Amino acid sequence: MAQKNYFLPTALQPATAVGYTVTNRAAATPGGVKFNNNIGVTYTKQTLASATRFIWNTFQQNTQSDRKNLASVKVFIYDMDGAAYTSNNEIHVNARYIQGYSGDVKTKITGLLYHEMTHVWQWNGNRQAPVGLIEGIADYVRLKAGYAPRHWVQPGQGNRWDQGYDVTARFLDYCNGLRGGFVAQLNKKMRNGYNNGFFVELLGKTVDQLWAEYKAKYKA
Repeated sequence: MAQKNYFLPTALQPATAVGYTVTNRAAATPGGVKFNNNIGVTYTKQTLASATRFIWNTFQQNTQSDRKNLASVKVFIYDMDGAAYTSNNEIHVNARYIQGYSGDVKTKITGLLYHEMTHVWQWNGNRQAPVGLIEGIADYVRLKAGYAPRHWVQPGQGNRWDQGYDVTARFLDYCNGLRGGFVAQLNKKMRNGYNNGFFVELLGKTVDQLWAEYKAKYKA
């Protein structure tokens, strides 16, 4: 989902002491009631902690120096536009989206939280990276965690490598198959800046070459 200002100034805090808070500001609304009944604060906190561990592992961030140093991550549930967005260490989730979702809302919100938590922890190339790549990395994490929705595109679909979300996530999964740990290394390189040459440095080919080969692999 969309995100805002997710590059945080660091504060020296133990990486293992991240605290999680969940505030339901829509508790009296249908969506807020549905959140409490079908998802709940306790489960959401557990999901945030599990997502953090999964993201650190996916990004191969094994030491505190590899990661953003955050003391806390906060989730707010309230009526707003869209489904969710992340701003710094805060995740905002639309209660009306929860109310309107007719399927397994607990699984849906779990996947959404994995996506948004990736925005909390990922590097963004000092805001130089394509937005589509940032969103694609977040959906890549969601994919690898097993929370890809059925409506996502299939491998090989999409118009551009940086189209974002599921399209870019599938492409990054292909690239990671060419070199294990590719996404982790790409994220590491994006700590202080970004350029498309990172693909050449890691995989020996331009991103356009890789995209063409990816499309050719899955061409019907």
